[in-house]
Amino acid sequence: MEPIELIPKLKEIALQAGAAILKAYEQSPDQLEISMKADKSPLTMADRASNEIICSALEQLPVRYPLISEENKLTPWQERKHWDRCWLVDPLDGTKEFLKRNGDFTINIALIEKGRPVLGLVYVPVHGELSWAVLGKGAYTVKNKLDIPLEAASFSMEDEGLGVVCSRSHLSAETEAFIDQFKDPILLSRGSALKFLMLAKGEAHVYPRVAPTMEWDTAAAQIILEEAGGKVLVFETGEPLTYNRENLLNPAFVAYGKVRETQ
Repeated sequence: MEPIELIPKLKEIALQAGAAILKAYEQSPDQLEISMKADKSPLTMADRASNEIICSALEQLPVRYPLISEENKLTPWQERKHWDRCWLVDPLDGTKEFLKRNGDFTINIALIEKGRPVLGLVYVPVHGELSWAVLGKGAYTVKNKLDIPLEAASFSMEDEGLGVVCSRSHLSAETEAFIDQFKDPILLSRGSALKFLMLAKGEAHVYPRVAPTMEWDTAAAQIILEEAGGKVLVFETGEPLTYNRENLLNPAFVAYGKVRETQ
């Protein structure tokens, strides 16, 4: 089964999970049953409900692949390293944003093939915004039930006033040093996978990320950006960010729109 054939059903799954998240989002904070995971990050009933819907639905698809989800017990590397294809899921990317009630959280679903994302879907429940991409088929956002192509902005690294997307948290020294190479950059801030979507839509140009992220935070948005003409490169090596590694903690990376090489 080709990845493009999975998109209609994945859209339905994302909408169902989004509805469950919004149901929790509408409750008062003291009703959210917040707990803390081992890494001190928050876990809410919305994370759990979304995860249950997505994982159960993926298992019902005509084709079945192993699954990695932020909220599931991780399969040992000795087994995972033999997987040619697997799902990579973040049922609620941006739980802290969810708790702040600013709307900057997403559902991320990606299909990984031999370490690279070949399909990605990102859904923003608060705004009803759904974007998706399949390798070689382009990137799209859904408006009025129509798939509208996405295209990253074309730019040169020497251009003035480039939009640089930064985390809401305090900028690290490494990030500041990276930003200093640009001429009069405009610093922009969004939460979760929305940073990548800004690049894919042409609303920004560069997104440096030196702070920690996990594979499920980036995979779905990476293929959307790549199919829109951009790229996501490891900070130290300049190689594309890969997935289903032994350690699921991502290295530092930089995401770009459509960079024009200067002569």
